[in-house]
Amino acid sequence: MKEVEFAIVGGGPAGLSAAIEAARCGVKVMVFDENERPGGQLFKQIHKFFGSREHGAGIRGIDIGSQLLEDAEKYGVEVYLNAAVWGIFDGPQLGICAEHRVFRVKAKKVLLATGASENALAFSGWTLPGVIGAGAAQTMINIHRVLPGRRVLMVGSGNVGLIISYQLLQAGAQVEAVVEALPHITGYGVHASKLRRCGVPILTSHTVKEATGQERVERAIIVEVDHQFEPRPGTERDLAVDTICLAVGLTPMAELAWLAGCRIAYIPELGGHAPLHDDNMLTTAEDIYVAGDLTGIEEAHTAIEEGRVAGIAVAESLGYIDFTRAFELKQQAKDHLGALRKGPFGEKRAQAKVRMIERREHP
Repeated sequence: MKEVEFAIVGGGPAGLSAAIEAARCGVKVMVFDENERPGGQLFKQIHKFFGSREHGAGIRGIDIGSQLLEDAEKYGVEVYLNAAVWGIFDGPQLGICAEHRVFRVKAKKVLLATGASENALAFSGWTLPGVIGAGAAQTMINIHRVLPGRRVLMVGSGNVGLIISYQLLQAGAQVEAVVEALPHITGYGVHASKLRRCGVPILTSHTVKEATGQERVERAIIVEVDHQFEPRPGTERDLAVDTICLAVGLTPMAELAWLAGCRIAYIPELGGHAPLHDDNMLTTAEDIYVAGDLTGIEEAHTAIEEGRVAGIAVAESLGYIDFTRAFELKQQAKDHLGALRKGPFGEKRAQAKVRMIERREHP
């Protein structure tokens, strides 16, 4: 059995940031990721981030990911790829399958940074080949250089749906429309404007009703919905498409947190069931920390800052830095988190995070 001070499940922005901060302080860190390359979602995000300079404005996700990997290597973080963590046991211990063998790793502290999974949407014909998650489409075009289809319908007008629609256009697909069940666009206006300038219609108060085809998607029927999201008879439209992309939200991947015995709460603003944690990202299970989309759906830079908090807290708990230095470093990250959670897109999530901490401390 391998032993390490700090084991991290997930090599995305949260996991790598935690690894860097802890290793910088002298902690021995191992990161396990089931993918063949680390970096999580960053390595398919070819668009530039925007906001403030300190939060990566003007930098592409792929470049942020590359910098995290360089820093992790510089501080001696061990990264194991194609390593699926299938269980978590008292100790804590991780059950891992890698290199055609199964083994366990015992750690003093564990961080779960498992991210999120895409939500599905059920409608007639939704199991036909050609109905895929928007994130899957982004992986295909930006990682594997494979176009998932030529004529695309995007369902969902959040930032994911809008950004990936534009990237599909860049890859050579034709986006027939973006449909949104709500009466307003839910993503940033700048992303919607880019699509409209390219001639892509964004239809609010609309959804997909049916997909048809012999062996795969050949057509999609969209329909207008009322304020209760019920279809309006007679408003159906038939679109010739071969791909329907679903950008209808994400759900925290909390399976390992359940197995670890963490207290879980259902918090709609954060995407579903998520483990309760304190302001050091420590869960109710001893020595188990969490960070990133597992704690609630936000975005890459909040994941980075949460990872930083967790990594510093672990270094402090293991005695590598004193309380004063740890407090200073954690406060820097928390200040960044506060700035990221301002505005209409972040305030609800910020309030939900406060409730999560309160519920953890006062069950």
